[in-house]
Amino acid sequence: MATETNPAGNEHPVVAPTKLIEVALPLEKIDEAAAREKSIRHGHPSTLHLWWARRPLAAARAVIFAQMVDDPSAHPERFPTEEDQATERKRLFDLIEELVKWENTKNEELLEQARQEIRKCWRWTCEANADHPEAETLFNPEKLPGFHDPFAGGGALPLEAQRLGLEAHASDLNPVAVLINKAMIEIPPKFAGMPPVNPESRSKDNGELVKRTWKGAEGLAEDIRYYGKWMRDRAKERIGHLYPPVKIPPEMVAERPDLAKYEGRELTVIAWLWARTVKSPNPAFSDVDVPLVSNFMLSTKKGKEAYVEPIVEGRAYQFKVRVGAPPDIEEAKKGTKLGRGASFKCVMSGVPIDSDYIKTQGKAGRMGSRLMAIVCSGDSSRLYVDPIEAHERIADKAEPNWRPDAPLPNDSRNFWTLSYGLTTFGDLFTRRQLVSLDTFSDLVSDAITQAGTDAVRTSVPHGHENTDSESRRGEEYGESVGLYLTFALSKQADLGNSLCRWEPVAQCPRQLFGRQAIPMIWDFAESNPLGTSSGAWTTVVDGGEKAFRKAFGVVRNGPVGTARQIDATSQSITKNTIVSTDPPYYDNISYADLSDFFYVWARRALRDRFPDCLSTIVVPKEGELIASVHRHGTKESADSYFLSGMKDAMAQIASRTNHGFPVTIYYAFKQAEKTHEGIASTGWETFLDGVLSSGLMLTGTLPLRTENSSRMIGQGANALASSIVLVCRQRPKSAGITTRGRFIQELQDELEKAVAQLQKANTPPVDMQQAAIGPGMAVFSKYREVREAKGRMSVHDALVLINQTLDELLNHAESELDGHTRWAVAWFEQFGVKEADYGTAETIANAKNVSVDGMVNAGFLYARAGKVRLLRRDEMSPDWRPSTDTRFTVWEAVQHLVRVLADSGESAAADMYGELTADQREGVRDLCYRLYNTCERHGWNDEALGYNRLIAALPSINLKSQSIRRGRPQAQTLFEE
Repeated sequence: MATETNPAGNEHPVVAPTKLIEVALPLEKIDEAAAREKSIRHGHPSTLHLWWARRPLAAARAVIFAQMVDDPSAHPERFPTEEDQATERKRLFDLIEELVKWENTKNEELLEQARQEIRKCWRWTCEANADHPEAETLFNPEKLPGFHDPFAGGGALPLEAQRLGLEAHASDLNPVAVLINKAMIEIPPKFAGMPPVNPESRSKDNGELVKRTWKGAEGLAEDIRYYGKWMRDRAKERIGHLYPPVKIPPEMVAERPDLAKYEGRELTVIAWLWARTVKSPNPAFSDVDVPLVSNFMLSTKKGKEAYVEPIVEGRAYQFKVRVGAPPDIEEAKKGTKLGRGASFKCVMSGVPIDSDYIKTQGKAGRMGSRLMAIVCSGDSSRLYVDPIEAHERIADKAEPNWRPDAPLPNDSRNFWTLSYGLTTFGDLFTRRQLVSLDTFSDLVSDAITQAGTDAVRTSVPHGHENTDSESRRGEEYGESVGLYLTFALSKQADLGNSLCRWEPVAQCPRQLFGRQAIPMIWDFAESNPLGTSSGAWTTVVDGGEKAFRKAFGVVRNGPVGTARQIDATSQSITKNTIVSTDPPYYDNISYADLSDFFYVWARRALRDRFPDCLSTIVVPKEGELIASVHRHGTKESADSYFLSGMKDAMAQIASRTNHGFPVTIYYAFKQAEKTHEGIASTGWETFLDGVLSSGLMLTGTLPLRTENSSRMIGQGANALASSIVLVCRQRPKSAGITTRGRFIQELQDELEKAVAQLQKANTPPVDMQQAAIGPGMAVFSKYREVREAKGRMSVHDALVLINQTLDELLNHAESELDGHTRWAVAWFEQFGVKEADYGTAETIANAKNVSVDGMVNAGFLYARAGKVRLLRRDEMSPDWRPSTDTRFTVWEAVQHLVRVLADSGESAAADMYGELTADQREGVRDLCYRLYNTCERHGWNDEALGYNRLIAALPSINLKSQSIRRGRPQAQTLFEE
C-alpha cells in the first residue's frame, strides 16, 4: 500500500491501495474490443452527435474499473503468495475481458458484478482509513466517491463511470460538449422507465401501449420520433414549395428510354447536384461562368453507371446526364480538374484555371453555382436526370430570415474556405439550405412547447390543476426532447451544406465532417430535407431515435449525472472525486472553432431553454487549452499558453481528487517534431511537462488502441491509432531532490524489475517500450527535482535517459544508436519491409521519443493513407551522403552502404564510409550484426546476405576510406586502424 497527503492540506496520510491499473491490464483484449467498437454505428451513443476524437466505451470502461479495483498485491493478508495474487489478478482480467465486449455494454448482470468488485474494494479502503480524522466524510463505506471528467468532450468517460455505479459529473468549457454530456448522463436517468407523452402513442390500442413496461429511455425515444415527425409535417407546410418533385414528361423519355416506366409520374428528389463556377480566365469567354468539377461520375456501381457530360454549344454549355459507363471513366472521374487542389480547366476553351485566379474570383464575390444534375428516388434505385431550369430558379429565389454571420477562424490548417471568399458560417450554406435550417430550428422551440404541454397533460389527473412543480417537470421533459431534436438539426446541418460531396459509390451525399477540418469542396450535393433518403429530416431523426433507443434501452434510475460548462483551470467539481479525463492534445484539434458550426444552430434553437451554456454568440475560445498559433501569434506563445493552462488544470485535479485512487489521463497526440535550441522536443513532452509540473507523479503508462485507420482524421491520412493512458497520483509534499547519477541507478533497478513484470504479464512486444516508460517516469516524477550539472533535469532529458536505459536492458548493443534507427530496428524485427498500420508505427515512435513524420523526412520511411513501411534500398535516394544529411541516421548509413557495395563495389562504399565519424562507423558495424541476426532468425536469407557482405567487407572498406581521406594511393595492407 502507498500513502499520500490528505487533500485538505494536513499531514494525516491516506492509505491508498495499489490499483490494478498500476500493475497490469489485459491490453490485447481491450484493444480488440476498442477496435471492433469503432466499426459499430447502430446503437452507439456516439451517433447522437458528432464529437472529435472520442474514446471507445470499451477502453473507458476498462480503465475506470481498473482504476477503482485493488491489485491483489495491495492485500498480502488476503493473497499472501505470488501465486495467489496471480490467480486473483487472472480472475479480474477475465471479468474485464467480458466487460469490454460490445454485446455486454447493457448486460446488467455483468455490470453488477463489476460494481460489486468496486464496492468491495472501496469498503477495504474505508476500513484502512477508519482512523482518518475525516473518515466520516471521505471514507463512507456506504457511499462511493463521485466521478468527474473536467474535459468531458463526447462524454464516453462519464457515461461509463455512471454505468459502473458512480455519480458522474462532466464539465467542459465547450457548450456543445456540455449539451452532449447532458444528453448522455443527465437526461436518460431522469426519465428512465417513463412512458411516452405524445398523443399518438397514448391513443394506440385504447391506451394499452402506455400501460406496458417501458425500459430505460424507450418512452423518451418514442417521443423523439413523434415530435420529429411533427416538425417535419409543419416544415413541409412552410417550405414544401422550395423542394418540388421531378415530373417525367414524354420529351424526357424520348431522350432517355430508361425512364419510360416513370413517364407522367412525379418523383421525389434525393439531392440536387451543383458545380461551383467562376468567370472563364480566357478573354474570349470572360462573360461565361465555367464549372469547377472534381468528378463527373454520378454512379460507379457496376451495371448502373451514370455520369454528367458538359456539352459546349457556341458560347454556352449545358450539362447532360448519361446512363452507362463513359468512354473514358478515368477522365470522367477527373471532372474539369487538372491536378491536386484548386486546379481546373475551362470547359469552353481548355485554358487552365489556377488556384490564385479562383481565390481572386471567390474573394471578389464572383464565385457562383450551377445545377449539374438531379437525383431522384426510383422504384428500386437512384435515377439521375438533367438539370431543370425551374428547379434552379426556385433555389436561387429562396430568402432566409436569418443566417449565422459568425466569422470562420483565420486558421488555414483546418479551415480552407476563407481563401475562396467563404468567410462566415453562413457562407457554407446555400440560401435554400439556410431557409430549411431556419425553419427546423424555429420548429424545435415549438416542439419543446408541445412536448412539455403533453407531458403535463398526461401527468396531471383529469379535473385537477397542475402545480408549479408539475409544470416545471413538463418543461424539463419538453426541453429534453428538444435537445435530441437539436442534435438532429446538427446532423441536418452536417449533411445540408454546400461542402457535402456526392459519393458515386454509395450514391448519397457525404457529410461535411469527414475529417477534423472544414475543407473546400467544388461540386456539392444539396440533399432534400423533406425527402426520405440520406440528408432528409425524417431519416436523420429516425436514425437518432434508433441510436438513442438502443444505447439507453437499459438505464438505471440512479446514480445521477450532471453536465456543466466550466473552465478546467478553475473548476472545483473535482473535490473528493475519482478523475479520468481526455484533455486536448496540444494543437491536434481546434474543438471550439469546429464546434461553432453546430453551436450557431443549437443556440438559435435552444438559447432560451439552456441559457447557462448558450449565452455567448459563439463557442468560448479564450480559455480553450490548445496550442493554437492562429490565436496566440507565434508557436512559442502557443506552447507557453498550452503548458501554463495544462499545468493549472492538472493542479486542480492533483489538489482536489480523492487520494485513495489514481488519476487516469488519456493522451493521443500524433507526435511531431519541433526544433528548439538544437533539441528535438514534442507535443508529448510539453503535455507531460504540464502534468508533472502540477504536482502529479506517474505510476504507469498504458498504450491502448483506441483509434482505427478509418476514423475521421485518418481517412486517407496517417491517423493516430493509440492513446497513452497516464496513471498518476499526487506527489507527496515530502518528495525530495536527487542527483542525475542516483536517478540513473534507480532507473536501471526499477526498469529491470518492470520489464520482467511486463514480460511476465504477456505485454505485446509493440507495446512493451511505451508501457515501460511508465515505471521510468515514475522514478523521475516521484522526486521534486532531479539535478544535473546544467541544473534541473527536463522532461525531455528524462525521457532520453529512460529510453536509453530501457534499450540497454532490451539490447545493449542498440543503446548507442539514434532514436530513428532504434525505431527502424524495432519495426524491421516485427514487419521487415512489409506494410503495416500507421498506429503501430506511432506507438513505437512515442516509445522511442521520435516521430513518424521525422523518419519520412529523413528519407527511409513511406507513410500514406494510414499505412507505413520501410523503404527498400532501391527506393532510397541514390544521391545520399552522410556529410550532407541534416537528419543522419545509422539505419540509412547501413542501407546505403549495402546498396553501394552491391552496385558499385568497395571503393564507392569506402568513399561513403569515409564521411562517417568514429561513433557512426561503430554504429554501422553494430547494426549490421543486429540486422544480420534478425534476418537469420526470420529466415530472410536474401536480406541477410547484404548485411553479411558489408560486415565481411568492412575491414577493406575502412582501409580504402582512410587512403581516400589522406588523398594518397590506397594502402596495400589488409586493413588499417
